Amino acid sequence: MSVLIVIPARYASTRYPGKPLVALKGAGGASRNLIERSWLAAGEVRGVDRVVVATDDDRIKDAAEGFGAEVVMTSSDCVNGTERCAEAHTALGGGYDIVVNLQGDAPLTPHWFVEDLVKGLQSNPQAEIATPVLRCDGAALNSLLADRKADRVGGTTAVFAANHQALYFSKEVVPFTSEVYGDDAPTPVFHHVGVYAYRPDALAAYPSWKAGPLEQLEGLEQLRFMENGRSVLCVEVEAKGRAFWELNNPEDVPKIEAMMAQMGLE
Repeated sequence: MSVLIVIPARYASTRYPGKPLVALKGAGGASRNLIERSWLAAGEVRGVDRVVVATDDDRIKDAAEGFGAEVVMTSSDCVNGTERCAEAHTALGGGYDIVVNLQGDAPLTPHWFVEDLVKGLQSNPQAEIATPVLRCDGAALNSLLADRKADRVGGTTAVFAANHQALYFSKEVVPFTSEVYGDDAPTPVFHHVGVYAYRPDALAAYPSWKAGPLEQLEGLEQLRFMENGRSVLCVEVEAKGRAFWELNNPEDVPKIEAMMAQMGLE
């Protein structure tokens, strides 16, 4: 099956304007912007036929082409990454069996997260969309709770059924637990990893649907699929000792840089 990775990136982020061009220092002190680090992460994924950056901003286009990425210009009317991926797939002439949305704010995404995601969609023909979930340890859960306590929108959590079909995604920490966990202890909370794999038909239909009340309240694009009765598969992935966090707020920059230093990522 042919696989396309699209890295959607926009400059005019409400929470963090210019985020794709924010510089992140690696373990050796080398500074690369966020979109380049996301592109490098995409390049490590095996079994992929093509990787493109999709944007509506010339500053991001110039930066991406400067480090060798293929860029697809998309409309400024795209309200989220899924709409941008749908437009990019169409602009490229379609024809891919699976389209992966590797959002440009997750440079620490390990290649096996995406590989396991694609395998999960391939092995579940009834699923139209798949997304990874990572069980939080106590340290990750405490980071999520600290963001909410400080009134920051941090990571997203997911709850799903026994068959791994998604039940809900939220920027609140769900499910609720009052238990205190040690840093390395497993918890019942799953961090939603902001990567998606779509079948082309579901992706093409997405922009034609209006954003529902849940999507508007949470600001989570994947809820539009669920509000339109589409099945979203949660694929549980393993960290394998690798730290993971997404860049949602300026406060996340030093946290991600520290994680890169710890892992020896240049």
